[in-house]
Parts: sequence; structure tokens; C-alpha cells
Amino acid sequence: MPSKRTKKGPTKGSGGKGRRSLEGKKGTLPAEERHWYSGKQRSAAAKRAQGRPSGPAHPVAQTKGGGAELLIGRNPVLEALRAGMPAAKLFLSNSLDPDDRITEATKLAGAKGIEILEINRSELDRRCDSNGLPGAVHQGIALQVRPYRYWDAEGLLDAALAGETVPLIIALDGVTDPHNLGAIARSAAAFGANGLLIPERRAAGVTMAAWKTSAGTLARLPVAQAVNLTRALELYKEAGLFVVGLDADGDTSIDRLELTTGPLVVVVGSEGKGLSRLVRESCDAVAGIPISGAESLNASVAAGVSLYEVARRRSSAD
Repeated sequence: MPSKRTKKGPTKGSGGKGRRSLEGKKGTLPAEERHWYSGKQRSAAAKRAQGRPSGPAHPVAQTKGGGAELLIGRNPVLEALRAGMPAAKLFLSNSLDPDDRITEATKLAGAKGIEILEINRSELDRRCDSNGLPGAVHQGIALQVRPYRYWDAEGLLDAALAGETVPLIIALDGVTDPHNLGAIARSAAAFGANGLLIPERRAAGVTMAAWKTSAGTLARLPVAQAVNLTRALELYKEAGLFVVGLDADGDTSIDRLELTTGPLVVVVGSEGKGLSRLVRESCDAVAGIPISGAESLNASVAAGVSLYEVARRRSSAD
């Protein structure tokens, strides 16, 4: 998140600082019409799903870099296999020390019909190098995974509305570091989010770096891509979700934000610039995290703190 800036006056078109969190913009429905009416929202989701392909999601086959990639490391590989991540081959070094994780990974791969190949460590090093992982610590194990299949934005919305809990979606506005994406995914899964929404362009995708950082979480947490993030957020607002952006210069503090107990989209800005102008204008509120001793927080840390606060407030409201 960017450092706190000094404003000379109210943002143009916002109605003045402190009011944007209270007033709807661009056709936002009144609060009384946007409460968590599960029956109404599930009905709307069912209508949208009519005539579409069957299944809980509407995935789009796409990867940045195309083709299969390697997932390395004992914990990431094991978590991915446990979660049923599509894979083609499991590579094992022929000089491995006994390890329960290796044993379980081998059994899971065999049960799923994944080809298991034993190779020497230098060959495994070479494969990591050719997959853009020079000098990586593979711990003697690597999983060749198939291209990631993203959900579409509306499919993620329908799944969130059809769930048994109040919808919670995390949107990433220009986050370009795959390690941040993976860390945010891990926090999102830990605090019960329905999934991530990311832009199709100029943003980190689900790469092996993201997979490893997520410790396998991305195998079970949906990630949707949006051609236009602002339009996707407007669609989510029309369906009854509140959109809250995170920014050090927010209108309110995250611990004072009443919207957290309702159906929610939390938008995390890019590592350097924070929220883009159009995305910020689409937010019902922009909230900051009260801190001392530092000017700003890393994007993934800010997301984790905010998700904890959302979970805490929702638990207190039950």
C-alpha cells in the first residue's frame, strides 16, 4: 500500500472526504436494497446460470507463458496433490532422504494415475532451470502441472451467492508480484473468502511462484479473471455486494467499517501505486489500517490484516 499523502481538498466528484463511504455512486443500490437476502440472491444467481455450461464455475483455459509448469518443494507439491490439482508427472530425485511427505505424495500421485519418474538431482536441477526456476530449492521433488484454468468473474459471483455463508471476494487491482498473490490467496482461504478476482492484463497470474507461496491453497481457492476490473466490480455491486478498497489514505479505518458484516468485495491495490483511480471511484468505501512505526504495509500483509478484521466482526455479529 502506498504511503499516506496530504490532500489539499476533497477529491473531485466524491462529495468531499468522509462522505464517499456513505453515499452510493454510479447506480449503486441503496443500502436497504443491498442487504444479505440469501433467497433473493441465490435466485438471481440461478437465473444467470440458466443456459450456461453445467458445473460450479465457468473456467477459461489460460496461462501466462502457456503450457505446463513445475511446482517444486515438498509442502507445495503435497498440498497440490491433496487438493486434486491437475498434474501430468511427478519427478523424484533418486537420492532422497526418507520423508512422510514424499511417501504420501507418491501414493497420491499413483492413485491419481500421475506418471512418477525417478531422476538424478542434476537432471531435476536442469528441469527447474528450463522452467524459469534457476537455483530453486526443489527439495528433491517437482510436480509438472497442467495450465491453470481461471474462473470467469460472473461464475465466481454466482458461486459466492449460492454458498451458505455471506459472500466475501478479494479483488486485486494491479498486484504484479506473484508472491503477493499467493500470500493473499493463503489468507483468503484461511478467513473463508469465496475466491480471488484479478485483472486479465498487467497483473500477476497463477504462476508457480504464486502456487508455492500459497502452499497449495490455490488448488482449492477459485481465481477469476476480469477483462475489465471496474466493470466486474459494478456487476458485483448490482448483485448486492459492497465494495471496499484498502488504502493508507482511506476515508475510514477498517476496524470502524460497518460494511464488513455484509456481502463484501475487498479490493487490494498494487504494491506501488495502490488503488487505481477508476477502481477507487467504484468503491463504496475506502478504508485504511491504523498503524504506527511504518508508513505503509505490504499488499499481502494489508490483505491479511483486513481479512482478519472482517472475520472478527462477522463472528461478533453472529
